[in-house]
Amino acid sequence: MKKFRSHFKFNKQEQSGIFFLLLLIVFVQVGYLFYKSMVLGKLNNTTISVNKDVQHQINILKQQKLQKETLRIFLFNPNFITDNKGYTLGMSLEEINRLHAFRAQNKFVNSIEEFQKVSLVSDSLLDVISPFFKFPDWVNTSLKNDKSFKIKTENYQKKDIVSVIKQDLNSAMASDLKIISGIGDKLSERIIKFRDKLGGFLVDEQLYDVYGLAPEVIEKALNKFTVIDKPTIIKININTCTVAELSKLVYFNYALSQNILRYREEKNGIQSFEELNKIEGFPSDKIDRISLYLLLKKEL
Repeated sequence: MKKFRSHFKFNKQEQSGIFFLLLLIVFVQVGYLFYKSMVLGKLNNTTISVNKDVQHQINILKQQKLQKETLRIFLFNPNFITDNKGYTLGMSLEEINRLHAFRAQNKFVNSIEEFQKVSLVSDSLLDVISPFFKFPDWVNTSLKNDKSFKIKTENYQKKDIVSVIKQDLNSAMASDLKIISGIGDKLSERIIKFRDKLGGFLVDEQLYDVYGLAPEVIEKALNKFTVIDKPTIIKININTCTVAELSKLVYFNYALSQNILRYREEKNGIQSFEELNKIEGFPSDKIDRISLYLLLKKEL
């Protein structure tokens, strides 16, 4: 105990040193509190001024960015309007459901008038969206001869439409496609593999044929990508081709190709693409894309 107590025995000089050390600590603490309350307090209360010229430039850049991202409507087949596409075009839920119910009967809308008759859209909405309708080849002739259609198209083209610069879907790499929310490593590679099997996309809507791509993801992708450089293809004459030739088309397997040729023999030839809908197993929802690869020329 004596040794322990000896550690707490100080002479007068040592006691004075300890006193001044404690006093110095107190002064330092008081000085820090004063600095914190006076100097830092003034900094926190300082009003941040906005540079009006710089802010004006930022606002201009924001407006330019919004203009670049404005959606451009491309030609589309009205038979395949999805819920999301219909909402974007301004259609009501009832109008979309009427169209889907009509299509569920394996029927197709082949004119602007028929589209309105089925969906019951208003004349004002029809005038806006009908110039962008793209019907299959077998109805294109009747549309081109429709004078009212030509007038509507010409009038609409006179309006100012803000377009965006889109990347070519046929030259996009996997890393480019992955910038779209919902497209990762697997889906980007799947898109490229499907494109390679086709020999290149002919129309934007062929993205809907890629397995696993959700419609809302495709809508996002088509805001950034579009078919610019179309490939040159050799169309298959459906009235003279063999099963092997027909089954090379990515949309047909061997069994379906056999059914098509069997139907061709029974009917002594295929007169129109619409007949293909009668064949068992034929993907009717893809007929507008499939027809791009086929010819109807009969053998002489």
